[in-house]
Amino acid sequence: MEKRKAVKDETVLQHPFMLALVLVLGLVVMDPFHMGPLGDHEFVPVKHEIAPYHQVIKTWPRDNLSRLGLLGKSEFNNQVFGPESLEFDPMGRGPYAGLADGRIVRWMGKEVGWETFALVTSNWTEKICFRGNESTTAKQWKHEKTCGRPLGLRFEKESGNLYIADAYFGLLVVGPDGGVATPLATHVQGNPILFANDLDIHHNGSIFFTDTSTRYNRVLMKLWVQGPKTGSVEHVADLPGFPDNIRMNEKGEFWVAIDCCRTAAQEVLTHNPWIRNIYFRLPMRMSLLARLMGMKMYTVISLVDENGHILDVLEDREGKVMKLVSEVREQDGKLWIGTVAHNHIATLPYPPTLIT
Repeated sequence: MEKRKAVKDETVLQHPFMLALVLVLGLVVMDPFHMGPLGDHEFVPVKHEIAPYHQVIKTWPRDNLSRLGLLGKSEFNNQVFGPESLEFDPMGRGPYAGLADGRIVRWMGKEVGWETFALVTSNWTEKICFRGNESTTAKQWKHEKTCGRPLGLRFEKESGNLYIADAYFGLLVVGPDGGVATPLATHVQGNPILFANDLDIHHNGSIFFTDTSTRYNRVLMKLWVQGPKTGSVEHVADLPGFPDNIRMNEKGEFWVAIDCCRTAAQEVLTHNPWIRNIYFRLPMRMSLLARLMGMKMYTVISLVDENGHILDVLEDREGKVMKLVSEVREQDGKLWIGTVAHNHIATLPYPPTLIT
């Protein structure tokens, strides 16, 4: 019986089609030539427990007028490169933005324009790091370890110091006059900070930051830092897409930047890590892989209260103003919208007024 089974298995593998399929799948899973978008990175997918796609989409409010695309404005075109995080100092000056070329720049008005305010490393040189519009392409990645990639920005109101989360250099701080930032932390409890993404400063002086990881879900959560629930984490909201930075306005409400949108096909990847492992090792660009899942990237920004109730939703369904959003900052009756992928900033009066 064992001999007969062995002969049968050998026959199956000798079939040209089956043999080719096994070899192709083997190459995809191992990705020895690092041809997939995650081929040269450790990638151990896990099962995500998130609200079902149809449940979220059914109850999510839509901006049928696409007001962000209709009323939004693209500003500073080809002047800022991947301005993910936007900030204003305690005196109201700005915006400040962290760029893909490693600089933190400040808007000084129309007559002066943008000036370099700070750097995250003394290794920064214009020859190596400054590449203009190419800064937001794959060509910049090989320079980022030298030049830095400042992401989250936060001013401490009393001192005027700017705190920085950098993808390569961890947490840093620079004084009100700018210059080369001083490192604060590159490790936490002996573990390296691999991808500092965003941060916030508590009124007691504590700094909270995110370290991007492929091992945790992309959901909007709330961590209690004081009161009877201290240390506990609560689920806040189910979103139709993938949240990036969160910014609080003066009313205590939260603007959430969402890259939209989830699709029914993605549910298969969400609940089957082994399929996701193969999917992200296919020798195709990430943008093409997204199209396979039916994704059409466009911007959705949402205003949420502390209990997760959706107060407002603004969309740019055609991607006229911005296709990939990273952050929304409300300042003096205006929304400032940053992006990690484009070379401009989007703005929108808020609340927006439609002229009829």
